[in-house]
Amino acid sequence: MLEATQVMEGSLEGLPNRIHEVIDPHVAATPDHLALMDDRVTLTYRELDQAVSGAADALRALGIRPGDRMMIVSENSVPLACLLLAASRLDAWAIVVNPRLSARELDQIRDHSGARRVFLTADVSPEAAAHAARYEAAAQDLGPLAGIAVTALNASTVAEPVEADGADQVAVLIYTSGTTGTPKGVMLTHRNLLFSARGTAGFRRMDADDVQYCVLPISHIVGISLLTMTLMVGAAVRLVPKYDPAALVKAMAEEGITILNGVPATYQRLLEYRRNAGLPKLARGRLRLISVAGAPLDLDLKSRVETELGLPLLNGYGITECSPGISGVRPDSPRADHAVGTVMPGIEARLVGRDLKPVAAGEVGELHVRGPNVMRGYYRAPDQTAKAIDADGWFNTGDLARFENDALYIVGRTKEMIIRSGFNVYPAEIEAVLSTHDAVVQCAVVGRPVEGNEEIVAFVQLIRGSAATAEDLMAHIAPQLTSYKRPSEIILMDALPATSTGKLLKHKLAEFLRGRS
Repeated sequence: MLEATQVMEGSLEGLPNRIHEVIDPHVAATPDHLALMDDRVTLTYRELDQAVSGAADALRALGIRPGDRMMIVSENSVPLACLLLAASRLDAWAIVVNPRLSARELDQIRDHSGARRVFLTADVSPEAAAHAARYEAAAQDLGPLAGIAVTALNASTVAEPVEADGADQVAVLIYTSGTTGTPKGVMLTHRNLLFSARGTAGFRRMDADDVQYCVLPISHIVGISLLTMTLMVGAAVRLVPKYDPAALVKAMAEEGITILNGVPATYQRLLEYRRNAGLPKLARGRLRLISVAGAPLDLDLKSRVETELGLPLLNGYGITECSPGISGVRPDSPRADHAVGTVMPGIEARLVGRDLKPVAAGEVGELHVRGPNVMRGYYRAPDQTAKAIDADGWFNTGDLARFENDALYIVGRTKEMIIRSGFNVYPAEIEAVLSTHDAVVQCAVVGRPVEGNEEIVAFVQLIRGSAATAEDLMAHIAPQLTSYKRPSEIILMDALPATSTGKLLKHKLAEFLRGRS
């Protein structure tokens, strides 16, 4: 029987110093091999190198300095990948942001980060174009990248110091809403990203013949990791801006994709499409590996996906602050249960109780991890960083887990975070927006499990005598929250359950929802 602390061996040897350097061996050895493709553009490794070099020169001419934060508002696309790698060449911090965020959300990230400029791929998505118009950002060419809208220079921002070692130099700044409802920037170094990407590529046995289907957004850590690991092995990335099951079916049948990553809802919608389209069977093509993470996996869904595609659906677990991979089910050891696999090589994991002492083997405890994948910290938030990472380098995931032999099981969350379609959603942010409505006395947001996903439900107490409706509240918050943060349902109540001191009892609301199902 293994103890509740698991240690896996790993190595940092041979890692590049910066993420853009992953393409260098392949530019030299296989320059004509396909590197990137989206709906409009394909680039070989030689062409990718030239595009990144040209974009870096253009960014430098626009005043982007080493240590500057540069914000990239874009869906998955070739221009986004080129800008991300160009930022690395300049030692700038890339902040990739989903254009489907609201104006309020974008402005919060821009202001907190002190971004030198904002770059928006206006030609890629109407949402990015709308933000560009609001920022009065004129479209221009950045080297070979056409139609990139660029905001005015923030001349007052101060560049961060540049570290010679990639282990310390920040590559990307990824914003989560945070449990306080305000933006929280996760500083991930080049070493964080490269270590995690190589670990995943290794156990997946990726090589240059692979074609990775990247529909999970590069504005989140999984998308960045997928891009990095694929270029690291000299393979090709199929960049997809928005998920469309019909497009995925076509990519499997005609585009030679070999690896598919998704959240449970990705696979749920794929099966629904096959049924609604009357297809007798999905053509798998060259697909050899399918994985899932980001939300609890329903075993019935897992079984149906595996029957349909004839491949094991490999469950995994990770979080933004860990770049992201913590554990995963190996292709050569598939599982039929809820386990999220074994801990990744080079990462330590331990389970502790409320007293921070290790729990007994087989017992549930809070999961803490340590390794080269753990973030540098939260940007401009040393207090929050100190709460998350202790003096010995252990990061508190806030998740409850148990080990069974060497297999890790996630059994719950000590945090209130909701994971909706693979996106992290924090109730405090939604509650803060709801509370700006004049008729709202108090509110509480909880998650409601549905097949392969979680929904967001808001409970609201209105001012006595108010004629406001749930529809009025939904209309009020819609412009301020991106779609995946909007509640599926708003329930009006005369009073919310609370303790004698006024603390809301969210578990009572969750019980109420379970009673309705």
